[in-house]
Amino acid sequence: MRVNSMQEVLERAKHIRLVIFDVDGVLTDGSLYLGDDGQEYKAFHSRDGHGMSMLRDSGVTLGVITGRRSEVVRIRMQSLGIEHVHQGCRDKLPVFRELTAGLGIEHPQVAYMGDDLMDIPVMRCVGLAAAVADAHPVVRGYAHWCTPSPGGRGAARDLCELILRAQGKLEALLAAYIGQTGAAP
Repeated sequence: MRVNSMQEVLERAKHIRLVIFDVDGVLTDGSLYLGDDGQEYKAFHSRDGHGMSMLRDSGVTLGVITGRRSEVVRIRMQSLGIEHVHQGCRDKLPVFRELTAGLGIEHPQVAYMGDDLMDIPVMRCVGLAAAVADAHPVVRGYAHWCTPSPGGRGAARDLCELILRAQGKLEALLAAYIGQTGAAP
């Protein structure tokens, strides 16, 4: 399924209205930290969060479908303004179908980012399937595009900026930040 042409990837990205992320191994590096009290901890990269916020602010809807349940995921997604958070979904495909139907978004208008085998069924349905750089090799084979960054280390930002670039929105966003300094580097 992998598309080798960056032009084709950008063409797919032009039409994206919804981006869905897996969590463990995508928005985190896949490590699970458990305290003595059983509390679960996860580390999220701030640049991923900023990329997600820029994409959301540009009018693209964001969502999460993850196999595990975690209060820290709920808190992080709430802080990013992501309303469509689905946890404890071992079979992600029915949740994906329900979410897209509820939003009235066609499958070619959806991007999905995954890293492991349970992500493949959704990746096979979307307009832009992305895998993190350190995804399972089988998963990378089902991706239209693989990020240069590993999961939890900028991969989500890579996808967000790819979509923003394809939709002609990235340069204006960057200019707004660069213009704030008033001085050349």
